[in-house]
Amino acid sequence: MAKIVVGLSGGVDSSVAAALLKQQGHEVIGLFMRNWHDTTGTLEGDCPWHDDEMFAELVAKKLDIAFRTVDLSEQYKARVVDYMFAEYEKGRTPNPDVLCNREIKFDVFLDVAKKMGAEMVATGHYCRKMEKNENGTIVYSLLAGSDPNKDQSYFLCQLSQQQLRYALFPIGHMLKSEVREIATKLGLATAKRKDSQGICFVGKVDLPVFLQQKLKSRVGNVHEILPSWPKYEKYAAYTSLEERSQPYRYTVRDGKKIGTHKGAQFYTIGQRKGLGIGGRKESLFIIGTDVTSNTIYVGEGENHPGLYRKVLRIVEEEIHWIDPKNAMQENEQREYMVRIRYRQPLQRARLIKQKGNLYIEFFEAQRGITAGQFAAWYDGEHVIGSGVIHE
Repeated sequence: MAKIVVGLSGGVDSSVAAALLKQQGHEVIGLFMRNWHDTTGTLEGDCPWHDDEMFAELVAKKLDIAFRTVDLSEQYKARVVDYMFAEYEKGRTPNPDVLCNREIKFDVFLDVAKKMGAEMVATGHYCRKMEKNENGTIVYSLLAGSDPNKDQSYFLCQLSQQQLRYALFPIGHMLKSEVREIATKLGLATAKRKDSQGICFVGKVDLPVFLQQKLKSRVGNVHEILPSWPKYEKYAAYTSLEERSQPYRYTVRDGKKIGTHKGAQFYTIGQRKGLGIGGRKESLFIIGTDVTSNTIYVGEGENHPGLYRKVLRIVEEEIHWIDPKNAMQENEQREYMVRIRYRQPLQRARLIKQKGNLYIEFFEAQRGITAGQFAAWYDGEHVIGSGVIHE
C-alpha cells in the first residue's frame, strides 16, 4: 500500500477519490490548497475558499484521514493569474484551468506532496491513466473519463510523462451519479454540494471587473461587419496553410460604427453577452478584436461567416505531446479528433507539421477559434497532445 496525498478541494469528486483510496488500504492524506484570497470581481453567492476548506476538513474527519492546508497563492498568482492578465492584455483568451493543472496541481502541489513523503498524488478529475512497459520503460497515457458528460481530460492535456507518473484519478472510470451515490452512502458533507464553476481556485467572476484589477477600462468603438464583406471570398480562395490559418483582419473602414465598449481586451471571439446593443432580429457576436486600436468587430447572427474558420496554427514552442515519441516530423500529416474548448464534441481534423508549425485543418469549419485557448487532439479515448492556438 502507498502513501497518497489527495488534493481535497471541498467538492464531492475529490472527497470520493479520497474515500476510495482509503478503502483500498492506502495511507491517505488530504491536502487543501489555498490559492487565491482576493474577492474582486467574484459574483455574489459564490463560496469563498474558506467554505471549501471547511468542507474538505469535514470530509477528512469523516474518513479519518490526516488533513493539512498549504498556501500556494504566490505561485498561483505568478504562474496562472499573471499569465492570464498578460494574455488578455494582448487580446488573447487564455484557459486558466489547463494552466492550473500543469503549473500548480501537478507541479507545485506535487512537490509539496513529495516533501510530505507521498508516493502518488490523487485528484477528483474525470479522466483515466494507463501505463505500458515499452522495452523496460514505463510509458503513461491519458484517457478520457468514462462519464461522457463529465470528461475532464481536456483540462489535463498539457501534462507530461513525469507528471502522469505520480498522478492518480480514482474516479475516472465512474459516472458522476455513482460518485454522488457513494458520497451519500458514506455520509460525506460534500455529497450534495454543487460543482464549482468559473476560474480554477478563483470561482465565478464578472470577468471585466476581475480583469480591471490590472487592465484599464478604455472606451472604444464597436463596428459591425456584414456577412457580405468582400474579403471573406478572398480568404476562402487561399490555398496555403499559413494564409488559411490567419484570422480575419478587419479595419474600421470595413464596417459601420454601431456603439461603444469599455475595452477590447475584455472581449473574446464568439462572445454574445455584454455588448449592450439591442434592437436586432438576431444576436450580435464578437467576430474580431483589436487591442491596439481598441476596436471590437461584431456580426449579426450565429451563422455569420466571421465566426467560422477551418484552419488554426500552433507555433513550434507551444506544441505538446503527452508521449514525446508521438511527435510529428516535418511535412507529416495525421488525422485526429480535436476539441478547441471544454465540452465541445470532438471534431475530425487533419494535423500537418510544416515549417516547424503545427496546422490543424478541420473537415468542417469551426465556430469561435480563439487565440490563447488550447486545442487538444485525441486518438480514440487517448489524449495524444495539445497546444496553444496562436491565431
